[in-house]
Amino acid sequence: MTSSIREWLNLAVRWFHVFAGIMWVGQTYYFTWLDGQFGQLEKKTAAEGTPAVWMVHSGGFYTVEKQKSLRVGPEQVRWFRWEALMTWISGFVLLFLVYYLSGGLIDPDVANISQGLGIAVGLSALVAGWLIYDSALRSLLGKSEAAFATFGLAGTAVISWALLHLLSGRAAYIEVGAMFGTIMTANVWFRILPAQRKMIAAAAAGSQFDAALGAQAKLRSKHNTFLAVSVVFLMLSNHYPVATYGNTYNWEVLVALILVGWGAAKLIREG
Repeated sequence: MTSSIREWLNLAVRWFHVFAGIMWVGQTYYFTWLDGQFGQLEKKTAAEGTPAVWMVHSGGFYTVEKQKSLRVGPEQVRWFRWEALMTWISGFVLLFLVYYLSGGLIDPDVANISQGLGIAVGLSALVAGWLIYDSALRSLLGKSEAAFATFGLAGTAVISWALLHLLSGRAAYIEVGAMFGTIMTANVWFRILPAQRKMIAAAAAGSQFDAALGAQAKLRSKHNTFLAVSVVFLMLSNHYPVATYGNTYNWEVLVALILVGWGAAKLIREG
């Protein structure tokens, strides 16, 4: 593959990745915002029937009501899932194009390892990140938001430190972002969608669905909103080597970016 073809392929995949990510994250924050609005309305209008959120956009007025039962057939329910998968797949392709199939993955001044071992380290981080996150959330740690957040930050800090001592600084930053993106996508496809399928099947059959299914799906979606901002910060870090991955305190900067991302997500969610 010539350098020209590689550059055009990189650009095309990057365009696709960015726009898929915009659609996915935009939908995530929109529904998270809607859920928060309904939570406030339900407290204020408990005795006034079904609350509705009114909005204005693109020259029209829109009203949204939250339903507790399914009033249409399952085939008429709009699912939001392909945006997440397309974002992850295109990001994974970019990871191979920019790092795994080029010389940007390894820095001999950091660790004298082979390209193959570097790829194995990177892929292992993606898988391990999801398995650790999912197992911790389903354990007793998941019962406490503060305890889980502390564990999550500590675990991310450890993985980040290891990656920064094995891969190039630039690649390590992107690997952490890719790990977060993998967790977000796995949340959608392995936890949120299966719960929603069970809810729709139960509603279509006229039976009660387990309320815990909705609660778990909502929690995973909430975590995705917090991870999304940090992923964007880590992606953009590639353009600022002096301040981020090339800094003497690159590990501390990475952890700080994650914390700032979580704080920004909290402000956006409550806005």
